[in-house]
Amino acid sequence: MPNTTTLDARDWTSISSDLNAYGCAVIEKLLSPEECRELASLYPEEEHFRSHVHMARHGFGRGEYRYFKYPLPDTLGDLRTALYPRLAAVANEWNERMQIERRYPKRHADFLKECHDAGQARPTPLLLQYVPGDFNCLHQDLYGDLAFPLQVAILLSEPEKDFTGGEFVLTEQRPRMQSRAEVVPLRQGDAVAFAVHNRPVRGTKGNYRVNLRHGVSRVRSGRRHTLGIIFHDAK
Repeated sequence: MPNTTTLDARDWTSISSDLNAYGCAVIEKLLSPEECRELASLYPEEEHFRSHVHMARHGFGRGEYRYFKYPLPDTLGDLRTALYPRLAAVANEWNERMQIERRYPKRHADFLKECHDAGQARPTPLLLQYVPGDFNCLHQDLYGDLAFPLQVAILLSEPEKDFTGGEFVLTEQRPRMQSRAEVVPLRQGDAVAFAVHNRPVRGTKGNYRVNLRHGVSRVRSGRRHTLGIIFHDAK
């Protein structure tokens, strides 16, 4: 998996700029094809997971996903820990601009302790699987009172080879305006970092908040696997 040095070499100024401008940013080739296949292959192995969700039963769309249990697979756990401090800098800037007092610690372990002390102790990273006709309705992954403002999704399958359709979609509801949609093209191993709930936007009278939701369009053929990295734990 990308080590700290590799992540440090990324253009985080550009990533932060995209997050501020669009609410999302692509991090190309975060995982190798081999790492993607290894993680996707875990899906049928129940010993790695704490729960199995069929979206249609809950009105979430069509498809299914599984929440990992602790301890997380090494690649996933290391990546979650390494990404957090870089995104925490953006999260703290956003909260300052939105006049939210909450500030996030530099280390992910410290933030997880806050979650666990608040009764949010269930791991939230998940592995999603889609087959033809499946889709994910627009939603937000909050899970409790403590919610980190950014999360990451990594495409584990190769578009046009493993599946077609299934584009990542982000919508932004601006005050007194129609919603804006962002369709994010990804290749295998690419990640998209994006806002979980709100983000600040600079207007003529200062910063204001916009509300975001994300989802996946209909898969037209094949099988699509995605890794979701959420930084707060659930109740």
